[in-house]
Amino acid sequence: MKFYKYILIILAVFSIKLIQAQQEPNYMLYRYTMNVINPANAGADESDHLTTNYRKQWVNIEGAPETQSFFYSRKMNDKIGLGLSLVSDKVFVESQTSFNIDFSYNLQLSRWLNLYLGLKAGGSTYDVDKGGLDNYGVQDDPVLGNIDSGFRPNFGAGAYLVHHKYYISLSVPRILSSKRIDEEEGRITQATQEAHIYLSGGYNFTISDNTEFRPSTMIRYVGGSPISVDLTGAFRFNDRFEVGVAYRTDAAFGGLLMVNALDWLDVGYAYESSTRSEITDNSSGIHELFLRFKFKSRE
Repeated sequence: MKFYKYILIILAVFSIKLIQAQQEPNYMLYRYTMNVINPANAGADESDHLTTNYRKQWVNIEGAPETQSFFYSRKMNDKIGLGLSLVSDKVFVESQTSFNIDFSYNLQLSRWLNLYLGLKAGGSTYDVDKGGLDNYGVQDDPVLGNIDSGFRPNFGAGAYLVHHKYYISLSVPRILSSKRIDEEEGRITQATQEAHIYLSGGYNFTISDNTEFRPSTMIRYVGGSPISVDLTGAFRFNDRFEVGVAYRTDAAFGGLLMVNALDWLDVGYAYESSTRSEITDNSSGIHELFLRFKFKSRE
């Protein structure tokens, strides 16, 4: 598929009078980016940490989705955790930035089992760079002028059950459905951002003193779209080096690498490729980079 066809597809999406179920970005390294989608993860780790994640989709296709995420998690005490997250998502002439504050409360069920309950509050801004169409020699579409780009509040909740051998995560990071709607000359334009539901789980199987097998899954659901399921299998060696493969049911597969480079620094990389020929013939896949800086918790 040539580039001009890709542009026409995007413009066709813009011209639809009703755009339903705008999806949040996916992460192949979801096991390490839980703070973005589940407020209960705030303060749940042994150390406070600052994490950044960069995801570039469909490399070599101009205007393809690009996501930058930053989040900070702090364990205030044995019960309370706080977190901050900032996510910037851009595709073609669209851009969205969200900012949220997370609060978690720990219910210790046993020596090794903890249940964290979390709340998320914040909001997002949305913008369409109508002038950006000029770069492609495309005339401005009047439909774009009807889109409401104002601030949209957000509220979310989640639960995180964690054991030293396994975890289960359930969250709805966006409970409020935001609608951008306007009417002009009898024409109604609406874009809806629906609630997302995430269910994830994983287990750590001990193979030897220095090797673990860590399978996990992430299930995503948003109204108006098919359920998406990630299946991941990874091996961790000496508690410092992890390598794995992943498959997503909506036609994607890839691999991941995580390295505990220093006691205070984790570095990760993931590569993802589509099984759809119209994408693979014109791009070099999806690249995801991850950095996590760890700090000593205050007990």
